[in-house]
Amino acid sequence: MDLINKEITHTVFGKGNIVGQDEFIITIEFNDDIKKFVYPDAFRTFIKLTDEDMAESLNKVLFQREIEKAEHDRKLEEEKERQMAEQQRKEKMRNLKIHESSQIVFWLDEEEQETVFDDWTVFTGEVQSGKNKGEPNRVARLSPNSAGLLTVRGSEQEETERKILGIYMVNESFFGNQIDDGMVPSHEEFKIKLTDEEAEKMLFWNYYINKNYPHRTTWNSGKYRYFDNIWTAQILKDIIALKTDEAEVKQAEDFLEYFCEINALDIDNIPEADGALKQ
Repeated sequence: MDLINKEITHTVFGKGNIVGQDEFIITIEFNDDIKKFVYPDAFRTFIKLTDEDMAESLNKVLFQREIEKAEHDRKLEEEKERQMAEQQRKEKMRNLKIHESSQIVFWLDEEEQETVFDDWTVFTGEVQSGKNKGEPNRVARLSPNSAGLLTVRGSEQEETERKILGIYMVNESFFGNQIDDGMVPSHEEFKIKLTDEEAEKMLFWNYYINKNYPHRTTWNSGKYRYFDNIWTAQILKDIIALKTDEAEVKQAEDFLEYFCEINALDIDNIPEADGALKQ
Protein backbone atom coordinates (compact mmCIF):
# COMPACT_ATOMS: atom_id res chain seq x y z
CA MET A 1 0.00 0.00 0.00
CA ASP A 2 1.47 3.37 -1.10
CA LEU A 3 1.29 5.81 1.83
CA ILE A 4 3.64 8.53 0.57
CA ASN A 5 2.28 12.07 1.24
CA LYS A 6 -0.55 10.70 3.36
CA GLU A 7 -1.44 12.70 6.47
CA ILE A 8 -1.32 10.99 9.85
CA THR A 9 -1.84 11.74 13.52
CA HIS A 10 0.64 10.55 16.14
CA THR A 11 -0.47 10.19 19.76
CA VAL A 12 2.55 12.22 20.94
CA PHE A 13 3.94 14.24 17.99
CA GLY A 14 0.59 15.23 16.52
CA LYS A 15 -0.04 15.67 12.81
CA GLY A 16 2.52 14.73 10.21
CA ASN A 17 3.06 13.59 6.64
CA ILE A 18 4.53 10.37 5.40
CA VAL A 19 7.62 11.20 3.33
CA GLY A 20 9.27 7.81 3.04
CA GLN A 21 8.23 4.16 3.02
CA ASP A 22 9.82 0.80 2.45
CA GLU A 23 8.94 -2.76 3.44
CA PHE A 24 9.86 -2.32 7.10
CA ILE A 25 10.28 1.40 7.86
CA ILE A 26 8.02 4.43 7.44
CA THR A 27 9.40 7.99 7.61
CA ILE A 28 7.19 10.84 8.87
CA GLU A 29 7.82 14.60 8.92
CA PHE A 30 6.46 16.49 11.95
CA ASN A 31 7.01 20.25 11.51
CA ASP A 32 10.48 19.76 9.98
CA ASP A 33 11.28 17.02 12.48
CA ILE A 34 11.86 13.68 10.73
CA LYS A 35 11.15 10.43 12.57
CA LYS A 36 11.21 6.80 11.52
CA PHE A 37 8.87 4.05 12.69
CA VAL A 38 8.54 0.32 12.17
CA TYR A 39 6.03 -0.45 9.43
CA PRO A 40 3.30 -1.55 9.72
CA ASP A 41 3.50 -2.09 13.50
CA ALA A 42 3.32 1.63 14.30
CA PHE A 43 -0.18 1.81 12.82
CA ARG A 44 -1.40 -0.74 15.33
CA THR A 45 -0.70 1.53 18.30
CA PHE A 46 0.19 5.23 18.04
CA ILE A 47 -0.19 6.34 14.41
CA LYS A 48 -3.47 6.79 12.56
CA LEU A 49 -4.17 7.81 8.97
CA THR A 50 -6.35 10.88 8.57
CA ASP A 51 -8.04 9.47 5.46
CA GLU A 52 -10.66 7.11 6.91
CA ASP A 53 -11.03 5.03 3.72
CA MET A 54 -7.28 4.60 3.55
CA ALA A 55 -7.21 3.78 7.27
CA GLU A 56 -9.83 1.07 6.79
CA SER A 57 -7.87 -0.43 3.90
CA LEU A 58 -4.71 -0.39 6.02
CA ASN A 59 -6.54 -2.10 8.89
CA LYS A 60 -7.44 -4.92 6.52
CA VAL A 61 -3.79 -5.23 5.56
CA LEU A 62 -2.79 -5.27 9.23
CA PHE A 63 -5.42 -7.89 10.02
CA GLN A 64 -4.20 -10.11 7.17
CA ARG A 65 -0.62 -9.73 8.38
CA GLU A 66 -1.67 -10.75 11.88
CA ILE A 67 -3.26 -13.88 10.45
CA GLU A 68 -0.09 -14.62 8.46
CA LYS A 69 2.09 -14.00 11.51
CA ALA A 70 -0.05 -16.30 13.64
CA GLU A 71 0.22 -19.00 10.96
CA HIS A 72 3.97 -18.45 10.74
CA ASP A 73 4.33 -18.71 14.51
CA ARG A 74 2.19 -21.86 14.53
CA LYS A 75 4.40 -23.48 11.90
CA LEU A 76 7.52 -22.48 13.82
CA GLU A 77 6.11 -24.06 16.97
CA GLU A 78 5.14 -27.22 15.08
CA GLU A 79 8.63 -27.43 13.58
CA LYS A 80 10.16 -26.93 17.01
CA GLU A 81 8.01 -29.75 18.40
CA ARG A 82 8.87 -31.94 15.42
CA GLN A 83 12.59 -31.35 15.93
CA MET A 84 12.29 -32.12 19.64
CA ALA A 85 10.40 -35.34 18.86
CA GLU A 86 13.02 -36.30 16.25
CA GLN A 87 15.80 -35.61 18.75
CA GLN A 88 14.06 -37.79 21.34
CA ARG A 89 13.58 -40.54 18.76
CA LYS A 90 17.25 -40.43 17.78
CA GLU A 91 18.23 -40.53 21.44
CA LYS A 92 16.11 -43.65 21.87
CA MET A 93 17.72 -45.21 18.82
CA ARG A 94 21.23 -44.39 20.10
CA ASN A 95 20.38 -46.21 23.30
CA LEU A 96 18.81 -49.10 21.42
CA LYS A 97 20.91 -52.19 20.84
CA ILE A 98 20.04 -53.20 17.29
CA HIS A 99 19.48 -56.92 16.91
CA GLU A 100 20.86 -58.40 13.68
CA SER A 101 17.41 -59.87 12.97
CA SER A 102 15.09 -57.07 14.05
CA GLN A 103 12.94 -57.19 10.93
CA ILE A 104 9.70 -59.18 10.57
CA VAL A 105 8.18 -61.14 7.71
CA PHE A 106 4.44 -61.81 7.70
CA TRP A 107 2.48 -64.60 6.05
CA LEU A 108 -0.69 -62.82 4.95
CA ASP A 109 -3.96 -64.70 4.80
CA GLU A 110 -6.49 -64.10 2.02
CA GLU A 111 -8.40 -61.42 3.91
CA GLU A 112 -5.25 -59.51 4.77
CA GLN A 113 -4.14 -59.58 1.15
CA GLU A 114 -7.30 -57.62 0.34
CA THR A 115 -6.96 -55.02 3.10
CA VAL A 116 -3.32 -54.65 4.13
CA PHE A 117 -2.57 -51.92 1.61
CA ASP A 118 -5.49 -49.84 2.84
CA ASP A 119 -4.16 -49.20 6.34
CA TRP A 120 -0.66 -50.73 6.17
CA THR A 121 -1.13 -52.45 9.53
CA VAL A 122 -0.64 -56.16 10.21
CA PHE A 123 -1.78 -58.30 13.14
CA THR A 124 0.88 -60.57 14.64
CA GLY A 125 -1.60 -63.37 15.36
CA GLU A 126 -2.46 -65.09 18.63
CA VAL A 127 -0.48 -67.27 21.02
CA GLN A 128 -1.47 -70.87 20.25
CA SER A 129 -0.67 -72.57 23.57
CA GLY A 130 0.36 -72.06 27.18
CA LYS A 131 -0.92 -69.65 29.78
CA ASN A 132 -1.09 -66.78 27.26
CA LYS A 133 -3.08 -68.76 24.70
CA GLY A 134 -5.41 -66.52 22.71
CA GLU A 135 -3.50 -63.32 23.49
CA PRO A 136 -1.79 -61.35 20.67
CA ASN A 137 1.77 -62.35 19.95
CA ARG A 138 4.35 -59.88 21.21
CA VAL A 139 7.08 -58.95 18.75
CA ALA A 140 9.70 -57.79 21.22
CA ARG A 141 12.50 -57.37 18.67
CA LEU A 142 10.61 -54.77 16.67
CA SER A 143 11.37 -51.08 17.11
CA PRO A 144 11.56 -47.98 14.86
CA ASN A 145 14.47 -49.54 12.93
CA SER A 146 12.31 -52.51 11.87
CA ALA A 147 10.60 -53.24 8.56
CA GLY A 148 7.62 -55.48 7.90
CA LEU A 149 7.88 -57.75 4.88
CA LEU A 150 4.55 -58.89 3.38
CA THR A 151 4.53 -62.35 1.79
CA VAL A 152 1.99 -64.86 0.46
CA ARG A 153 1.85 -68.45 -0.78
CA GLY A 154 -1.13 -70.01 -2.44
CA SER A 155 -2.60 -73.12 -0.81
CA GLU A 156 -1.71 -75.16 -3.88
CA GLN A 157 1.75 -73.70 -4.27
CA GLU A 158 5.10 -75.01 -3.11
CA GLU A 159 6.80 -73.07 -0.33
CA THR A 160 9.54 -72.11 -2.77
CA GLU A 161 6.95 -70.04 -4.63
CA ARG A 162 6.31 -67.71 -1.69
CA LYS A 163 6.45 -64.18 -3.05
CA ILE A 164 6.89 -60.70 -1.58
CA LEU A 165 3.91 -58.35 -2.02
CA GLY A 166 5.29 -55.30 -0.27
CA ILE A 167 7.39 -53.89 2.53
CA TYR A 168 7.06 -51.08 5.06
CA MET A 169 8.95 -49.52 7.93
CA VAL A 170 7.16 -49.72 11.25
CA ASN A 171 5.86 -46.55 12.82
CA GLU A 172 8.56 -44.31 14.30
CA SER A 173 7.09 -44.58 17.80
CA PHE A 174 6.57 -48.36 17.70
CA PHE A 175 8.30 -50.64 20.19
CA GLY A 176 7.08 -54.23 20.07
CA ASN A 177 7.68 -54.97 23.74
CA GLN A 178 5.32 -52.14 24.69
CA ILE A 179 2.39 -53.12 22.45
CA ASP A 180 -0.46 -55.30 23.73
CA ASP A 181 -2.84 -55.42 20.75
CA GLY A 182 -0.49 -57.23 18.36
CA MET A 183 -0.91 -54.61 15.63
CA VAL A 184 2.20 -53.47 13.75
CA PRO A 185 1.50 -50.06 12.14
CA SER A 186 3.49 -48.48 9.35
CA HIS A 187 5.71 -45.45 9.03
CA GLU A 188 3.91 -42.56 7.34
CA GLU A 189 6.36 -42.39 4.44
CA PHE A 190 8.31 -45.62 3.92
CA LYS A 191 6.07 -48.26 2.38
CA ILE A 192 6.19 -50.00 -1.00
CA LYS A 193 3.57 -52.12 -2.76
CA LEU A 194 4.65 -54.39 -5.61
CA THR A 195 2.54 -55.07 -8.67
CA ASP A 196 1.50 -58.66 -9.35
CA GLU A 197 4.13 -58.88 -12.08
CA GLU A 198 6.84 -57.50 -9.80
CA ALA A 199 5.85 -59.82 -6.95
CA GLU A 200 6.34 -62.86 -9.19
CA LYS A 201 9.99 -61.84 -9.53
CA MET A 202 10.52 -61.24 -5.81
CA LEU A 203 10.64 -64.70 -4.24
CA PHE A 204 11.06 -64.78 -0.48
CA TRP A 205 13.45 -67.73 -0.44
CA ASN A 206 15.94 -65.89 -2.63
CA TYR A 207 16.77 -63.99 0.57
CA TYR A 208 15.85 -66.13 3.57
CA ILE A 209 18.15 -68.96 4.60
CA ASN A 210 18.33 -71.26 7.59
CA LYS A 211 22.05 -71.20 8.30
CA ASN A 212 21.93 -74.68 9.84
CA TYR A 213 19.99 -76.14 6.91
CA PRO A 214 20.81 -73.86 3.94
CA HIS A 215 18.76 -75.83 1.40
CA ARG A 216 15.64 -76.07 3.55
CA THR A 217 12.60 -74.03 2.47
CA THR A 218 9.92 -74.73 5.06
CA TRP A 219 7.36 -72.52 6.77
CA ASN A 220 4.92 -74.97 8.26
CA SER A 221 3.02 -72.70 10.61
CA GLY A 222 3.08 -69.34 12.38
CA LYS A 223 1.99 -65.91 11.29
CA TYR A 224 5.44 -64.36 11.25
CA ARG A 225 9.14 -64.91 11.72
CA TYR A 226 12.03 -62.58 12.33
CA PHE A 227 14.19 -61.58 9.43
CA ASP A 228 17.81 -60.41 9.08
CA ASN A 229 18.52 -56.70 8.63
CA ILE A 230 20.89 -57.30 5.72
CA TRP A 231 18.31 -59.46 3.90
CA THR A 232 15.86 -56.58 4.08
CA ALA A 233 18.44 -54.23 2.56
CA GLN A 234 18.99 -56.76 -0.24
CA ILE A 235 15.25 -56.82 -0.96
CA LEU A 236 15.06 -53.03 -1.11
CA LYS A 237 18.08 -52.92 -3.40
CA ASP A 238 16.45 -55.47 -5.74
CA ILE A 239 13.16 -53.54 -5.69
CA ILE A 240 15.05 -50.46 -6.88
CA ALA A 241 16.44 -52.48 -9.79
CA LEU A 242 13.00 -53.92 -10.53
CA LYS A 243 11.05 -50.66 -10.60
CA THR A 244 10.80 -48.66 -13.84
CA ASP A 245 8.68 -45.69 -12.81
CA GLU A 246 10.98 -42.81 -11.87
CA ALA A 247 8.93 -41.75 -8.85
CA GLU A 248 8.74 -45.31 -7.54
CA VAL A 249 12.49 -45.79 -7.99
CA LYS A 250 13.10 -42.61 -5.98
CA GLN A 251 10.69 -43.84 -3.30
CA ALA A 252 12.56 -47.14 -3.01
CA GLU A 253 15.95 -45.39 -2.96
CA ASP A 254 14.82 -43.11 -0.14
CA PHE A 255 13.48 -46.16 1.72
CA LEU A 256 16.80 -48.01 1.38
CA GLU A 257 18.82 -44.96 2.44
CA TYR A 258 16.67 -44.47 5.55
CA PHE A 259 16.72 -48.19 6.36
CA CYS A 260 20.51 -48.42 6.14
CA GLU A 261 20.97 -45.28 8.22
CA ILE A 262 18.68 -46.42 11.00
CA ASN A 263 20.10 -49.96 11.02
CA ALA A 264 23.75 -48.82 10.82
CA LEU A 265 24.32 -50.60 7.48
CA ASP A 266 26.75 -49.53 4.75
CA ILE A 267 24.52 -48.78 1.79
CA ASP A 268 27.46 -49.11 -0.61
CA ASN A 269 28.38 -52.59 0.58
CA ILE A 270 25.17 -54.59 0.54
CA PRO A 271 26.03 -58.19 -0.49
CA GLU A 272 24.10 -59.99 -3.19
CA ALA A 273 21.17 -62.10 -2.02
CA ASP A 274 22.18 -65.63 -1.05
CA GLY A 275 19.01 -67.29 0.15
CA ALA A 276 18.00 -70.92 0.06
CA LEU A 277 16.94 -70.81 -3.61
CA LYS A 278 20.40 -69.63 -4.57
CA GLN A 279 22.28 -72.47 -2.88
